[in-house]
Amino acid sequence: MTKKIISPATINALKEALTNVYWYKKDLKSFILNTITNTKILSSLNWDDYKRNIVASLVDYMARFQDVYQDDMLNLIYELIKINDFSHLKNLDDGNSKAKAAEMSINALKKLSKNHFDNKEKELEKEKRKKEANEKIMHNLSMKEKLEEIKANFFTLLSSDDHQKRGFEFEKLLKDLFILFDLDPKPSFRITGEQIDGAFTFENTEFLLEAKWQKEQVNSANLDSFKGRLDRRLDNTLGLYIAINGFSEEGVTAHSSGKRYIILMDGSELMGVLENRITFPDLLSRKKRYAAQTGNIYIKLEEILK
Repeated sequence: MTKKIISPATINALKEALTNVYWYKKDLKSFILNTITNTKILSSLNWDDYKRNIVASLVDYMARFQDVYQDDMLNLIYELIKINDFSHLKNLDDGNSKAKAAEMSINALKKLSKNHFDNKEKELEKEKRKKEANEKIMHNLSMKEKLEEIKANFFTLLSSDDHQKRGFEFEKLLKDLFILFDLDPKPSFRITGEQIDGAFTFENTEFLLEAKWQKEQVNSANLDSFKGRLDRRLDNTLGLYIAINGFSEEGVTAHSSGKRYIILMDGSELMGVLENRITFPDLLSRKKRYAAQTGNIYIKLEEILK
């Protein structure tokens, strides 16, 4: 916010508003304490004096040294002109008069300070956008670091000959990936041999997961078995089948006709996610949409990125 010297008229209006808006000195002190940054100035005030004198001492001192206290004065003004509820005064003796005086002094301050706050909301919105952008950058950096970690683990598994250990590590890798992308993996993740069974939620749809890391391509019989498990679930349940070494042509053809329950993903596509070429949710969403539109349950990443 561009600073302008606060005018004497605005300073007087500030004093009047501070004096009227709170009847009790303890409430006034609390308001000031929670509004200004340089709270040490409060210790120099005589809180046994009359409220109007306390306010005058505070504001006049801050006005005299605007190079130091202008931000605090502007914060006081800004918080004061936002007040539109004076019920705390109406409950006092002659409360309506006290509330009316406070409201009038707040309105007067609002008019006199208008030039100082014409761009206040724009500045606040700009700061908010900047903060959100910085948070997004930090989030993306954190995501990238975690993806690099998961990718390194994936490369380690590629060279592993211990199939049982590889299966357990692959299960952990997929769980980490789903957690990273907020896919809510269910505790039902379990592993049998080189096959992983699990479930997760995506776009308000429950997905059953099956993942295989085997030398052979997943064939029609494998997909038939998975579809049988899906048939025993609720109608809105879909299946994601991840096969590191892909799927046989006859398996893909057999399950691309009729109602499509299963979406297929191979190791190269998983690698595309780990290389940050596409996010896992975006990949799954595009595969799901493409399957619904064309019947093809096995569109490759290269086609998606075109």
